[in-house]
Amino acid sequence: MKQIQFKLNATTDLQSFDTFILPVFGQGQSTQLAKDAHLLDLTQTLFKQGDFLAKPGQAQMLFQPANIACSRLLLVGMGELETLTVKSYLESLNAAAKALDNTGATNVLNTLIECLPANNDQAWAIYQNTLAFQRSVYDYEHESRNKKTPKDPKLNSITYAADATAENEKVMNQAQASALGMALTQDLANMPSNFCTPTYLAETAEAMAKTYGFDANILEQDEMIKMGMGSFMAVAQGAHTPPKMICLSYQGADASQAPIALVGKGVTFDTGGISLKPGESMDEMKYDMGGAATVLGVFEALGRLKPKLNVVAVIPSTENMPAGNAIKPGDVVKSLSGQTIEILNTDAEGRLILCDALTYAQQTYKPSKIIDMATLTGACIIALGHQMSAVLGNDQSLVNALLASGQKTYDRFWQMPLSDEYDEQLKSNFADMANIGGRAAGTITAAQFLARFTKDVDWAHLDIAGTAWVSGKDKGATGRPVPALVDFLLEQV
Repeated sequence: MKQIQFKLNATTDLQSFDTFILPVFGQGQSTQLAKDAHLLDLTQTLFKQGDFLAKPGQAQMLFQPANIACSRLLLVGMGELETLTVKSYLESLNAAAKALDNTGATNVLNTLIECLPANNDQAWAIYQNTLAFQRSVYDYEHESRNKKTPKDPKLNSITYAADATAENEKVMNQAQASALGMALTQDLANMPSNFCTPTYLAETAEAMAKTYGFDANILEQDEMIKMGMGSFMAVAQGAHTPPKMICLSYQGADASQAPIALVGKGVTFDTGGISLKPGESMDEMKYDMGGAATVLGVFEALGRLKPKLNVVAVIPSTENMPAGNAIKPGDVVKSLSGQTIEILNTDAEGRLILCDALTYAQQTYKPSKIIDMATLTGACIIALGHQMSAVLGNDQSLVNALLASGQKTYDRFWQMPLSDEYDEQLKSNFADMANIGGRAAGTITAAQFLARFTKDVDWAHLDIAGTAWVSGKDKGATGRPVPALVDFLLEQV
């Protein structure tokens, strides 16, 4: 993925750029820089003629405009400044980024940071612009695609008309690292499952360890069986592809500092097992490793940013397949924690691999807090749609910090409850617990299941089933929630 060079320069000269991005408001109004460049007559005339009404999400490229040194002027509609929302601002950013695609623009002056939604500052605008423009050059390329016309962005640099303060530099670097982490997450999740196997995820982690100096440790099936990971191995036993427990350790602080653990569900293809899923849209079950891909995307950003904290990754990865030796409804398995689980539905496999990973993370790394993430429940999509991920946890301060980072980055979470009343739905006559609690409150009971394995540590669970990918003609992984998690981690420094 091409890396754009982002710059900060408050004393910009239009002659230094080939493209000028200009926000336009209602009635053709614009910024002080537009006035200085004598462009208001142009924008107001276009508005009066009905040629550019400056609606949010509207962008129009003018080539060789009169009275301006740049060869391109990109007008970006913002609507009425007084009613500009975060949603409409981001729509305009994405329209601007799309308008630069397939143009010859190489060196761009971007002044979209000069208009802001209420309650946001310039640093926020720099962050969102950097994230949007770096993400815009992403293109999935893999040998399976055999694409004849991949993206070939000419864009090399974007300069913001802003002071090069420490805060502006920080958010700009954070946004670009997050976008590059999202690209890795998207690549892994978009890849067909016959290519992106547990072994491939493990090899990716090992390659990242060499690049960035992480410590990597990959647990194999025989080792995990000996350790007593009966829950994880129950899911894996029906698959021909070998399962992996993928562990990475980033140490940016003193070794005495307890790490933050990130645990990601890595089911590289989920048929549902014996509780077979319907055939429609089953191809999208390659995305069931979205949690694992997110963790690796976050580590990509950590490797680039090098913050002063310690973070570990634990990724249980397997396929969930129907087979003669696959786990069956009614079977009982023993988890690494010693707790027993009655399998009522083999399609509730994510929690079965996560519970052993959560126990392993606590036993091995003694983390100060754990955040797990998984494309865990269809119920989450029914509850929240595709706009927000669910967050649940046993420590409100941890949940609040995640909510704040989600709001700041607009990679949002919505808190759902945990309580003993929901936990009662997991009762079993034949084991310590069942792996499902019925149709009611499915997202909550899945988290209640995981809560039984995280009683001794501050823990939060992210259900990203509705946000990790989109369906339809634009089908593909989103890279979420990498931005929110990167921001959360940087706030812990």
